[in-house]
Amino acid sequence: MCLLFQHAAALAKALQTGDLSQYAAAHRRIGRRPKFMSDLMLLLDGRRRFQRRAIATMAANPGHFERMLAMHVGTLSGPQFLANGLAFGWHMLTL
Repeated sequence: MCLLFQHAAALAKALQTGDLSQYAAAHRRIGRRPKFMSDLMLLLDGRRRFQRRAIATMAANPGHFERMLAMHVGTLSGPQFLANGLAFGWHMLTL
């Protein structure tokens, strides 16, 4: 829903200014993080060991899942995004 609202706001702004190229740029920007997150999820496909570690990491620290969702919709800043990714990776390695 959050992504939908971001797209709607970008489209409304572009329509208001009469410049749909603004929407095209916003569409690419808004879609970057979800694409990145889906690419990460696809890395887990067929890799049972990593799948189990990822689930165990999120089960041990439910905040990881919450931050993953925040990463997906873009509500984390760049440094927060990086810090969460590093923390998640570290927890997967040390589980």
